[in-house]
Amino acid sequence: MPEATSPTRKRIVDAATKLFYAEGIGRVSVDAVAEKAGLTKRTLYYHFKSKDDLIAAYLDGRDQPNLKQMAGWFDAAEGGADRKVEAIFTNLARVARHPRWKGCGFLRTAAELAAMPGHPAVRAGSRHKAKFETWLVAELLGRGIGEPQILAREIVLLMDGAFSIMLIHRNPDYIEAAGHAAATLVRARSLSRD
Repeated sequence: MPEATSPTRKRIVDAATKLFYAEGIGRVSVDAVAEKAGLTKRTLYYHFKSKDDLIAAYLDGRDQPNLKQMAGWFDAAEGGADRKVEAIFTNLARVARHPRWKGCGFLRTAAELAAMPGHPAVRAGSRHKAKFETWLVAELLGRGIGEPQILAREIVLLMDGAFSIMLIHRNPDYIEAAGHAAATLVRARSLSRD
């Protein structure tokens, strides 16, 4: 398999990212990805043994940028842990107001592949969600918040629930409401430590 940092491989993943996020993985063919990348299908298959591997690479490519963005929003927010957690949701609501926002690519892909729990893309989504939760546990623990593992899990449930309802209603107010709820949970855990 070609090296992961190959410019051609990156071009393929970039093209797949644009198409898969905009249209969904089921509606985008390998031919469309090759065409968008300006390559032959044969070249694409030289770099990826299957569409499944390409879908997983698409999600793996979104992992670190998404985590970095959320950590940046958290770090930039003024105030305590409650305000920092809420800032993630506030910024997600702002991003969700953009007309090209299509929701969480990890959740949308997992929904399309619900009947295939062992799919490489489902595993990539699971890794991403676990990394976010682990990062959040560390942030909460470092700020002396009680029950950080439970709290991080509750915040993830609020976030992913808001993402899911957003796909139905297309109303970012749900993300903001989830952010208020998350901040309330953080404050409650902070008070219980005092």
